[in-house]
Formats: sequence, structure tokens, C-alpha cells
Amino acid sequence: MGHMRPRATAGQGGPGARAGRRGPGDHEVPSRLRTRAREWAGARRARLDDRGSGAGAVIIFAIVFLSLSAFVIDGGMSISKRERAADIAEQAARYAAQDVDKEALYQNQGKGGAPIRYQNCGARVKAFAREMGMSGADIAASHCVAADENQVEVEVQLTYSPVFTGMFYGGDVVVHGSAVAENEVG
Repeated sequence: MGHMRPRATAGQGGPGARAGRRGPGDHEVPSRLRTRAREWAGARRARLDDRGSGAGAVIIFAIVFLSLSAFVIDGGMSISKRERAADIAEQAARYAAQDVDKEALYQNQGKGGAPIRYQNCGARVKAFAREMGMSGADIAASHCVAADENQVEVEVQLTYSPVFTGMFYGGDVVVHGSAVAENEVG
């Protein structure tokens, strides 16, 4: 017969000894490590949970977008109101300059210019502002800056409420426009 190999038993360590079998204390250590690892991973997940972080980015983006749009809209409105004040001032100056002294014009018989009755300049500017539908405060603030029989200089005030930035500025915005008109014969 040949040579036989001895079998490994529970107390002996050889190749294949206890393969697939564990003793009563062997499974406790890996089980505790797995439990600890699961607890640590769960706590880490809870700590590093990023749910809701997208909502924060959306809120920040919305605030930035509204701020920029507020400045664009209110900036455009400011430019528009300044142009309107300049237009009204130009028209008011023309209206005031049209008040010529006809008697002096007839006496000069075209040898000189048409003298403006500049004493009425302030009243004519306010009358024109009323016709344009301006507010009482704006009418009161609109006036002749300088006037003589050759030319008049007018300043007009317009007040408006900004759409968005009024919340931060705390009130209305006042813009001014000025223009000069002179009478020429010919």
C-alpha cells in the first residue's frame, strides 16, 4: 500500500484544516467591525448630506438676477426720465421765448431781433409744465434760470419712483433738465 497522508483534525493546523468551518468565537470580531463601519458610514453620510444645496444655489442666483435686472430697469427709467426732463425744458424754453414784444417788433420793422418779454418767463414755464401734466411739486420747482430780451434759459424738474431700487434708496428720484431758447427773426 502506499503512503497515506494524515488527516488534519480540529487541533492541528495544516492545509485545508477547518476550511469552511468556524469556531464559536471567530465570527464575533468581524461582526463588530462591520457594525462599527456601518455606524461610521451612516454618521458620515448624515454629516455630508448635500440634499438642499441646489436650492441654496438657486436662491443666490435668483437674488443676483433680480438685483441686476433692478439696476437695468431702473437705470433705463432714469435715463428715460432725464431725456424727458430735457425735452420738456426745451419745449418750455421755446414756449417762453415765443412771448415776444410785438409792439417793439413792429417799431423795429425787421431791423433788430424780436425782443422776448422775459418778465413773463417764469409764469410761461409753469403754465407749460401744467399743460404737460407734471406734479405740483415739479411745476413749483420748474423755473427760468436766466432771461433777457434775446434768450431764456429754463430748468425743469421731474420726480419719479423707481420700480425696484426705490426699496433701497428710500424714496423718489428727482431729475432735472435745462435748455436755452432764443428768438431770431428770419
